[in-house]
Amino acid sequence: MSLIINRPWERPAKHWVESKGGKLEIKLERRPASYDVFDARNNTKRTEKLDMVNTIRSRVDQWREDSYPGVTIVTRKLLEHWHDETARQHPFYFCQLEAIETLIWWVEGAEAYKQGIYVPGDGGPWERLCNKMATGAGKTTVMAMIITWQVLNAQTYPKRNKDFSRAVFIVAPGLTVKGRLQVLMPSEGSYYDEFNLCPSESMRQKLNQAEILIENWHTLMPLKEQDRSVVKKGKESDEAFTRRALGKLATYKDIIIINDEAHHAYRKPSEVKISKKQAEEHGIDLDEATRWIEGLDRIHKTRRIQRCFDLSATPFAPTGKKSTDTALFDWIISDFGLNDAIEAGLVKTPRVVVRDDALPDSKTLQSKLYHIYRDPSVSEDLNRRAEPHEALPKLVRDAYTLLGADWREAVKAWAQSGHHSPPVMLTVCNRTETAARIEHYFNQGDAHWPELQAPKRTLRVDSKVLDKAEVGEAATSNKEYDKRLQEIIEATSISETRKQYLRTLKKEELLREIVDNVGKRGQAGQDLQNVISVAMLSEGWDAKNVTHIMGLRAFTSQLLCEQVVGRGLRRVSYDRDEDGLFLPEYVNVFGVPLTISEAGDTGVAPPPPKPTTQIEVIPERSSLEIRWPNVLRVETVIKPQLTIDWAQVEPLTIDPSNTPISAELAPALGGVTDLGKVTEFDLEKLPDGFRLQRLVFQAARKAFAELRHGFSGNNEYLAAQLVRIVEEFLKSNLLEIPSLFHTDPLRRRILIALNVDLVVRHLVEKISEQSAERLTPVYDEENPIGSTGQMRTWYTTKPCFPTTKSHISHMVGDSAWEGYAVNVFEKRDDVVAYAKNDHLGFQVYYMWAGSRRRYIPDFIVRLENGLTLALEIKGTDSPQNKAKRGALNEWVKAINTAGGFGQWTWDVAFKPEEVHDILDRFSNLN
Repeated sequence: MSLIINRPWERPAKHWVESKGGKLEIKLERRPASYDVFDARNNTKRTEKLDMVNTIRSRVDQWREDSYPGVTIVTRKLLEHWHDETARQHPFYFCQLEAIETLIWWVEGAEAYKQGIYVPGDGGPWERLCNKMATGAGKTTVMAMIITWQVLNAQTYPKRNKDFSRAVFIVAPGLTVKGRLQVLMPSEGSYYDEFNLCPSESMRQKLNQAEILIENWHTLMPLKEQDRSVVKKGKESDEAFTRRALGKLATYKDIIIINDEAHHAYRKPSEVKISKKQAEEHGIDLDEATRWIEGLDRIHKTRRIQRCFDLSATPFAPTGKKSTDTALFDWIISDFGLNDAIEAGLVKTPRVVVRDDALPDSKTLQSKLYHIYRDPSVSEDLNRRAEPHEALPKLVRDAYTLLGADWREAVKAWAQSGHHSPPVMLTVCNRTETAARIEHYFNQGDAHWPELQAPKRTLRVDSKVLDKAEVGEAATSNKEYDKRLQEIIEATSISETRKQYLRTLKKEELLREIVDNVGKRGQAGQDLQNVISVAMLSEGWDAKNVTHIMGLRAFTSQLLCEQVVGRGLRRVSYDRDEDGLFLPEYVNVFGVPLTISEAGDTGVAPPPPKPTTQIEVIPERSSLEIRWPNVLRVETVIKPQLTIDWAQVEPLTIDPSNTPISAELAPALGGVTDLGKVTEFDLEKLPDGFRLQRLVFQAARKAFAELRHGFSGNNEYLAAQLVRIVEEFLKSNLLEIPSLFHTDPLRRRILIALNVDLVVRHLVEKISEQSAERLTPVYDEENPIGSTGQMRTWYTTKPCFPTTKSHISHMVGDSAWEGYAVNVFEKRDDVVAYAKNDHLGFQVYYMWAGSRRRYIPDFIVRLENGLTLALEIKGTDSPQNKAKRGALNEWVKAINTAGGFGQWTWDVAFKPEEVHDILDRFSNLN
């Protein structure tokens, strides 16, 4: 049984609710207009009802039942025609009819049905009404209905200019949406004809007299002053602005505005302080939102805005608060949200990860695949400047292997069904560097599934180029990116005529052409199967073949989750079952936590702020300054003949609990996942993808990539040696998996495949150690030398220890051990200077789980004999900590060999008392 329980063209009669046991059960009434607020910190959820919308619903229901008292003859004819299911091939959805009926009710309905209802505005001088409609619910059709209703009434009743207008200004958030909205121009092939919106041919002819202007919001930007003008013309007047912005509409007054994706257009209250980050979390550009409204205000001054109709799936605006209570537009008068759309089958049902066979997140006990970015190893790695070739975190690669396995099955099923375009995997990531790494992982890296290693079917969306495309400006030249776009076009199986046209486009135009037409037959994006993007792509992106979504960014609000998942919600087909319900379609989601939102305010006054301590450099103590080289990596020169003494190689243990080889997804709705409808991804069902010989070559290829730059012999000879060494290791007893369950040959091979970087690192370390000729540090060219004197002043509320032997004023106490260590440093005569490595920037890079990590030793200590000691204080040990120590040891050897920074050494204290012993040992060295 699916989550689809309502027929889309009928008033919803039931909805899913969460039972006391946390499961979903059906309630036999319409879902109230509401939204959920999730408190991720306290793991609680509450539902906020939209009382005004619910009241309006009941009034409109009664008004409809009473045959629409108060409406004009024209409006009555339209309503009757729109409700006639025989008048068009597919009946209108109930949500579309309710949206237009609610607008008509407010403008024309008899006053008796509106008593006691006040629709707040946004604080401006013109009225706004908002229809909240989920992605895929048919907002564009509702716009066509609004235009038909307004224009036909305006022509029939020209004196009712406060209610109706034939002049319609439609504002879009970008060129993508503007292009999609051209169906609203009353020409042949428009929505007015496709959906038979006019009851008669005469009415359809009248509609041709409508004055409709569709523009990008950038039209509302103030005109830039001409710097080179000889005559200073001054600021553009409101009248000049109106004539320029409205063009052919400038001769009209009492204009109606339709804002598509209206959450971009909000009036920022003067008393509310909103950060750029808070705006971005709502998918809003602050400058865009402000300019959009300011431009409409100028039009109102000169021509009067009769009324503004807002349409949006997510009409939230940032409030500057942590609570989402007041973030919804106050002028929403109808609501058909994502949960309603899922229950009516208007959109695909999102399925999120509910569990896997690896260790869950320690705080939430949820699968780490549920919110991948939350894992510290992922967020730290993805939040740095990294080169495209650098490996992705292991959890990310494991997720792609699992999600990719299901995507492959979808590819086969779609091909068998005769689809002309493949299913698409969409990745939404945190920054451009991450997008470049993901592109490299699929195109040139070590993505596990060969089908995903398809550069000509993989598109990385360059956000800067796309932003330029959205405003019609030229993008900065990038020959490599231009070449990638052209390769995609040349490989697409479309007509030569179409290709010739696409070759003439500028880069930004070509990118928009590809992005806008993903999955569309005969178009530039027809054959794409993998789209990688920063942010959510532009609104209006209506690719129907997105079946898999990977979220690799922070998700701090339900709004953000809905916006990302919304890119994959559009249905492919509209087939019905025997009960008249749409057959379910699904989008499988990794990393987008659909049940997380900002916590609401508690109403309790916050506690007073804690006192802070200023941590700063003491210039008078310049003699205590400690300097170090900033090293990006240590290169090892390897002998031509690789040597490896297996007796000296420690066994490698692979922990199955850190590697998911299967995952279970369940449909998500209203913050609840339906565990009665679980779908499993299981790599054990794909044995051909994990053959031993393939694993050997995969590991050898990775080892080759790490060693070839420092290898002094022939590359082919290096590759052959590595294949032999890897094969010998995999067949030896040195690779341990401490689980009888996972000793099954197939499970063992799967675990090796998903931990191949661990295997490679283990072998490379031993090869480097036993075959090394010399170590060479590669310095950071931008900042080759770090020092305590470069630390910027900062503040903390943590307990602090004043210092006398440190260039830094205080040592911040993160643990009692560190306080103990500072007391030792301050008392001992053989310690000349020390610094806690906090905000200093001294770091050593190391490899762990297939990606580069930062290791920050706890202290730097300069001893009386000239040695500089990097000291770590650790209570416990782990394989990862051993990898850190190995990298630090390599770093110290390379620095001492290169010279220029004195002699360095390192050690680890596992107990507080060991600090004295370590200092004694190194102080006695000559």
